[in-house]
Formats: sequence, structure tokens, C-alpha cells
Amino acid sequence: MEWNALAILIIVALFALWNLDLIATLLNLKALSPELPAEFADVFDAERYARSQAYTRESARFEIIHSTFSLAVVLGFWILGGFGWLDGVARSLVPAGIPAGLVFLGLLFVGHTLVHLPFSIYDTFVIEEKFGFNKTTPRTFVIDQFKGLLLAALLGLPLAAGILWIFIHVGHAWLWAWGFFVTFQLFLTWLAPTLILPLFNKFTPMADGPLRQAIERMAEKCGFPLGEISVMDGSKRSTKANAFFTGFGKTKKIALYDTLVEEQTQDELVAVLAHEIGHFKLRHIVQRLAVSVVQAAALFFLLGLVVDGGTFSRALFDAFGVAEVSPHVGLVLFGLLFAPASRLLGIAGNAWSRKHEFEADAFAAGATGKPESLVSALKKLSAKNLSNLTPHPFRVFLDHSHPPTLTRIQALRSL
Repeated sequence: MEWNALAILIIVALFALWNLDLIATLLNLKALSPELPAEFADVFDAERYARSQAYTRESARFEIIHSTFSLAVVLGFWILGGFGWLDGVARSLVPAGIPAGLVFLGLLFVGHTLVHLPFSIYDTFVIEEKFGFNKTTPRTFVIDQFKGLLLAALLGLPLAAGILWIFIHVGHAWLWAWGFFVTFQLFLTWLAPTLILPLFNKFTPMADGPLRQAIERMAEKCGFPLGEISVMDGSKRSTKANAFFTGFGKTKKIALYDTLVEEQTQDELVAVLAHEIGHFKLRHIVQRLAVSVVQAAALFFLLGLVVDGGTFSRALFDAFGVAEVSPHVGLVLFGLLFAPASRLLGIAGNAWSRKHEFEADAFAAGATGKPESLVSALKKLSAKNLSNLTPHPFRVFLDHSHPPTLTRIQALRSL
């Protein structure tokens, strides 16, 4: 590698991001309060509250170790000339161009997966197991890993091949690559509910009964074109509970974890789903999709500058010890170069997401006429998931896509 200004700038930025996360984690630990907030006295006893704080502490320590290791691996691979070496290996195995690019990206992806696999195993079978969350068997874990790799190959390789072909053969490549990427992204969003998600979980249509009828009445009242209501076997991997909404058009799916259905009353479940419907009716999903499309355009424009062979791209490739400027290496180097800006965009995106959560909560309260049902649902979810009830504001500012539960409850009570 060449220690030019870009190399120094990127290293300083990576260390700054690591320090930022470390400070936020330490502040979050310091903010843990020994006193249970009075609002949660009906769902937390002293033992469960102590377990939730122990879970937060252990997860935080694990996060610090993992992030430190990740930074060390990236810097070590970089300084030892790993990017240039891997590019040379790829070019020696297959012809230059798209084949070499796919081999380079594939080897890097597999290497990254293997390096971080022990952390995933420890998180699942030690931390989650210790606190009673883990239901994943070793067999399920191994199958999930193979399915993930297979899916990455079936979807990721064609996407990467298309982008590389455009950058190699087409003028104004960033614009065409952006269009191709957005089309592919929309296709995956449409495909996910019917093909991708069922690869990992079983979705069972909710049986007809009082709960389904109550949900259908709520959907009709809200003018929501309900596609499918499913119960997902979340208990196959974890005791944690959640609900989500995915897809668009006729593939829209509302899915409830079976662990959620077991714990919540009918009114609470209807309130949770009214919250999800609120995201749709308030056009949050369309807004986020539009922003992601615009953001992708900016990213591909900047990527075009990285791989155009000019002074800047030459300096960047020299900083990483790569002899030949190429789109496939440029994709990876751009990711490292753009990391600080991506973090800032993430902070802004999280703030916007928290605003949307407040709005969806208010929608659900108005649609059901029972804000207390959503309040009790949120409290039960916090207790079941051993949530940190007193996160530090700086941690929330950096990383939380949802407001703290207590803040959401206070907002609901103020309506």
C-alpha cells in the first residue's frame, strides 16, 4: 500500500467510527438504572429486570470485542496487501473482466463470512442461550448458513455481474448501473414474501376465528388492501417476539411471530397490526423506498468517480496496494471510503424512522380507539425481549430505528 493522503484519511475515519461506537456503548452501560421505571412494574419483576440489564451488559461487551476484531481484520488485510493479492489471485484463476470480478467478490464474501462465523456461533449458542432466547439447533444453524450462501450466489452474483458489465462496456455507466440496481431491488422486494422468506421460516395462514376477524375489520376500517395474514414460526430460532409487514401489490404480507400470538391479547395484537398498517397508510414505506432510490443514485455517481481511472481513483487504488483500476475492486474500496458518510446517513435515517414510529403509534391509537392496548403490547414485548429500558440518548441518536419504549408510551399517553 502507499501511505498517501487518502490512505491516512480512511484509516483516521475508520478509527473515528470505532471510537464513536465505543463511546456510545460505554455511555449506554453507564445509563443502566438499578431502579425499574414505574411504568413497567406490571410486566417486570426484580429478577427479570436484573436479567435484562445483565443481557444488555453482556451484549455490549460482545459488541466491543466484535467491532474491535472487525477493525483489526480490515486494517490487517489492507496493510498486508490483501486487496492487491486477492485481485491477483482472481485474475490468475479466470479471465480478466467480469469473471475475475465475480471471483474476487465471491472470495471476499466467503472469507468475510468465515472470519465472522465464530462470533455468530457464540452470539447464538452462548449469549442467546444463556438468557433463554435461543431455540436454534446446530442443524438449523448450519442449514441457515448454507441457504444464506446459496441465496447470495443466486442473487448476488447476477447483480454483481450486471453492474460490472455496465461499468466495463457502457458509457455514463453510473446512471445505467443505478437503474439496473433499483430494478433488481424492486424485484427482490416483490419476490421476498413469496419465495425468499419461506426458505427460512414457515408461514401459516392465520386460522379463521375472532382474532383474524378482528384484524380484517381493522384493515377494512383503515382501507388497507389486506393480502395475507400469516403466523411465522419464529420460535424455531428464538423466543423473542415481533411482527412485520413486507412486499407490495398483491404480495403484501402481514406476519406475526408465533411467540407474539402466544403472549398478546386480541386487542394488543390488533393494535400492533394497526401500527404496521399505519406505516402503509401514512406512506412511510413509499417514502423510504423513494429516498433509497435517490440515495442509490448518489452512491453510483460517486462510484463512477472511483473507477474512472482518473487521478482520484488512481490514488485510491494505490492507497490499497492494487495495481489495476477495476470496477470490482472499486466497489469494495468505495465501501470503505464511504463508511463515514454512510454512518451519517444512517443517523439521519434512524431519526426519520423514529419519527415514523411515533406517527404509526398515533395512527394505531386513533384507528383502534384503544391506545392502552398498544401501550400494554409494547410493555409485554419489552419484557419478553429483555429490552434495555433506559438506553442512553447518544446510543438512541446513533443507532435506534425505534424510539425507546418508555418514550413511545409517554407519547401515546399524551394523545
